[in-house]
Parts: sequence; C-alpha cells; structure tokens
Amino acid sequence: MAGERSQAERWVSFAAGIVAPVTLISGLLFYFGYVSARAQYEYFGIDVDTVGLSTQDYVMRSPQPLLVPLLVITLLAVAALLLHNVIRTHLAVGLIRRARIAATAVLVLGVLGLLAYPFIGEIPYYALLVPLVIGLAAAALGYLTYLATRAQPELGTQHILLGLLAVVTITCAFWATATTAQYSGRGLAKSDAKHLGQFPVVILDTKERLQLRSPGIEETVLRPGAGQTFNFRYRGLRLLVVGENRLFLVPQKWSAANTTFVVPLDSSIRVQFQFQNDPP
Repeated sequence: MAGERSQAERWVSFAAGIVAPVTLISGLLFYFGYVSARAQYEYFGIDVDTVGLSTQDYVMRSPQPLLVPLLVITLLAVAALLLHNVIRTHLAVGLIRRARIAATAVLVLGVLGLLAYPFIGEIPYYALLVPLVIGLAAAALGYLTYLATRAQPELGTQHILLGLLAVVTITCAFWATATTAQYSGRGLAKSDAKHLGQFPVVILDTKERLQLRSPGIEETVLRPGAGQTFNFRYRGLRLLVVGENRLFLVPQKWSAANTTFVVPLDSSIRVQFQFQNDPP
C-alpha cells in the first residue's frame, strides 16, 4: 500500500507541475487578449464587456499582440547570452563597478520618470518607455551584481537584492507587454476602420424605423404584403463582430460621425449577408 501511495503521490506531483504552468500561461494569454480586444473595440465606441466574448476568444486573440514582445524578449535573451560569454572572458572589477553605477543611474532616472507621471504622462509612448527603462536597468544591475559577487566573493551573494531586482524586471516586462497589447489593439482598430470593406456586407430588415444617422446608410421602405412583418430595409452596413445574441454593425465607410449599431439577434430583425463581388 505504501508503494502504491508513493506512486500516486509522484503522479499527482507530476500532474501539478504541468497544470500550474499551463494555467499561468492561459491566464496571461487571456489577459493580453482582453487588453488588446478592449483597446480595439473601444475605438468603435464599444465596451468589450458588452460584446460577451468567451475566454477562448480572448486567448485566440492574444498571439497577435504578443508576437512582437515575445520576439523582442527572445532576441534580447540571445544578445544577453552572447554578451555574457564576452564579458566572462574579460572580467574586470573596475569595469563592473562603473557599469553598476551607470545602471543604477538609469534605474533612478526611470523611477523619477515614473514618479513624474502627473507632469509628463502625456508624452507619446510614455507607458512603454518607462517600464522598458526601469526593467532593462534593473536587469542589467542584477546581472552586474551577480558578476561582482563572482569577482569578489567577500561581498556575499546578495540574494535579497537580486530577488528584488528580478521582481522589478518581471513586473516591468509585464507592464510593457500589456502596453504593447493595448497599442496593438488600437492599431488593429484603425486598420479595420480604414478597410471596413473587408467585413461582411449586412442587409438589415426591421419592423420599426431605426433613425440611423451615420452617413452612407440607405433606408428603404418595404412594400406591405400578406404575412409581411418587416417594414424597413437598411443597406451600407458591415458586421464588425458577433456578440452574445447581438450583432455589432458599423457603416461601410469611416466617418467621424459614425456610430456602432447594436441589434439583438432575434425575431425582431431579418439579416442577409451578401456574397463578395468575386466571381468563382
């Protein structure tokens, strides 16, 4: 029995070691996908929480905003390893000390920029530059501290300092990546607004007049007939996204006066999706 219990405990420990990282990665993918989608639909005047996207939808949207940060982090890691190989063969205590002073100065500059947010927060790309400066400076300072302890063992290992610098670096990396996801969502929204013709063409029939004010939308009064319950037809609409029992429609041409129109996906409307004008 003891042997079976030990075997079961090993399997549970092994499964927990897999599930925990997968859960963490899924949570991060959800968060970055949510940040990107929120910035994207906010451009069209929509609170993403009203769309009703699922967790899977947000996870599926995360690769695009994460692609650039992951590529940059990977390249930085490769460059750091190559630089480490060079530094290890030319280790000099004086050079390390001067480099630590420079890294500390940059870190202090980044912290001052963070504290000065009320005054300089409107600077373009502030939310990206500050975490990059602080994070890179903290990572460099931590690495140089590690080298200093290797070159001068009498200084001690300084585990607490290294741990704190690691926390700062990871936090700033998370901040910068989230900001990149936000910028990515905004850029995607502007690209969509420039090419609204890529979205499906919607012909909308309704029972009541909608009083749509956006330019380019055509309203036609349908002829009454036996069994006819729809009285108005609207053209010039494009399907932006399908929410939870809702359609989010936008005009087919961008204008500052445009609005996003939300209609319930029920018997109160009749929807036709037009073929693309591309003969087979």
